[in-house]
Amino acid sequence: MRSDCPNRRPTRRAALALGLAAAALAGPARAEEARSIRIGIIGAGHIGGTIGGLWVKAGHAVMFSSRHPEELRGLVESLGANARAGTPAEAIRFGEAVLIAVPYGAYPQLSRDYAESLKGRVVIDAGNATEARDGAVYAEVKANGIGATSAKYWPGAHLVRAFSAANYRVFATNANRPAPRMAIPIAGDDAGALDTVKRLVSDAGFDPVVVGPIRDADRFAMGSPGFGHDLPAPELRAKLGLDR
Repeated sequence: MRSDCPNRRPTRRAALALGLAAAALAGPARAEEARSIRIGIIGAGHIGGTIGGLWVKAGHAVMFSSRHPEELRGLVESLGANARAGTPAEAIRFGEAVLIAVPYGAYPQLSRDYAESLKGRVVIDAGNATEARDGAVYAEVKANGIGATSAKYWPGAHLVRAFSAANYRVFATNANRPAPRMAIPIAGDDAGALDTVKRLVSDAGFDPVVVGPIRDADRFAMGSPGFGHDLPAPELRAKLGLDR
């Protein structure tokens, strides 16, 4: 068919560009809506509930998930229309980005169940391994590093480690604090995924600090000198030796 045929349908990319342009012309509120990101969260405990709630308040649509989504009714009702509940499989289908916020010992089974579905998606990995809770997986992390271990369990995903370097209470207390904001270290191999996560870190009320590729997540892993800080970006960069 000729390119000047009046009945030719626009490509998906062209249609998206036209939609964004129309949203911008329609005014700031509509443009802000067009920039929202659908986020699925696997694990609606302390980290998932805290970070997901910050994203909802920033205008993103968030699906919290559980094997028993009816148990999340109180959480989603408290957050309003942008929050919803579903199963992990539904959250993965829903999300343009997916936050994994479950105990690290669950990763082997979670990987068997959902790694295939997560291929090609932006996956934000917030899990940490502890010896008392996670057993053999903790030994694997100690031997190979947290970045390499997570990459093993989420092959083919655009993996970024983020929201893993502090307790959830630190995030809840410091989100959207007056300048200078708290910095969040992140690490990943895919530039586009890093850009997405940088934006989501900022929208949650923090300043992102890119540490390096996924293997460099070990620099802010639990037990490392880079873990557990509520520092502004310049001080965190200095703590991690990023300006040397």
